[in-house]
Amino acid sequence: NPAAVGIFGYSFLDQNSDKLQGLQLNGIAPTFENIASSEYPISRALFIYVKAQHADVIPGMREFLDEYTSEKAWGPNGYLSEKGLIPMPEDERKFYREAALTLDNKPSCK
Repeated sequence: NPAAVGIFGYSFLDQNSDKLQGLQLNGIAPTFENIASSEYPISRALFIYVKAQHADVIPGMREFLDEYTSEKAWGPNGYLSEKGLIPMPEDERKFYREAALTLDNKPSCK
């Protein structure tokens, strides 16, 4: 159906650009840059919640947080970016990495 509309992650659009067309909203296209800057109106963040009490009880929890928040994973050239994750700005990545590694009770938003 050429008039159908679907909602899915950017990586799906990127991997199927020969078959799909992104929908501009308010004149803003769903590009990597527009989603990363939150300029695209319906982009959303991915949240991972971790209980601080579980950090030393769940085997591998601290190692997972260290890996997930490393630049090699969630940085602009990280392997999660290759899978479609759009990285946060560098200052936000640093902020949330510190929170994840120390499991401080930091606010969910900067």
